[in-house]
Amino acid sequence: MIDIASGHPAIDRFLAESYERLRGMSSRFAAAISGHLIRRQSELGISGELVEIGTFEGRFFIAMALGLAPGEKAVGIDRFDWPNAGVEGRFLANCAAHGIARERFLSWKVDSREITSGDLRDRLGHKPIRFVHIDSHHTRECLRNDLELVHPLLHRDGMICLDDMLHPGYPMMASAVFDYLNRHPEMRLACVIDREDIVAAPKFLICRNNMFERYREELLGAFARFHFVLNADMESYFALVLTPYPRLAEVE
Repeated sequence: MIDIASGHPAIDRFLAESYERLRGMSSRFAAAISGHLIRRQSELGISGELVEIGTFEGRFFIAMALGLAPGEKAVGIDRFDWPNAGVEGRFLANCAAHGIARERFLSWKVDSREITSGDLRDRLGHKPIRFVHIDSHHTRECLRNDLELVHPLLHRDGMICLDDMLHPGYPMMASAVFDYLNRHPEMRLACVIDREDIVAAPKFLICRNNMFERYREELLGAFARFHFVLNADMESYFALVLTPYPRLAEVE
């Protein structure tokens, strides 16, 4: 197991003791990095709600919610119909078992394509989103919808985390991301978080230009030993790449 931590005691305890016991597919490596960012946001005075679209049984959601600051809530959005109707009950039971008090989070059973930014704003109590993890239906159309759903609600210094980018089973997902970046030139891909195995499904971290360098410094300062030094070529800039085994191919 990779020795990586968020620096948040409750998150790290959950990652070490329980994370991989819960059903789900997001890596512990990515959860630790995301938990670190949530912790640092709180320390920097960046406040708002935490949102996940596509909670499944709550593995990544719980890691996020354990980083809530006082007065904040987490919102989990899911149709809760896959793989069967019992998934919402398992999600709620997992949250309770791992210390997420019911008053600290909202479980919203809905298809994200059937709500508006105004609907979500109401559920958030008109507070901004400071960190959002998008892991919903894996199609270009759905990802486009979810990005536009959260975009107007994102805190000026907030972060978007996208799941299963570059997954071999969903190659069209990435095109939705680059279309989004073209529509919103104030946004940048800040970091690619590789996985702990060779499934080729990293996460993308996206933020506004004003926070690009700050988040880069935060990530490099905390996770320098996982830095793939070639980074990700975005043509006009380079995004960080963090990977459990940062190595270059040997050429003789």
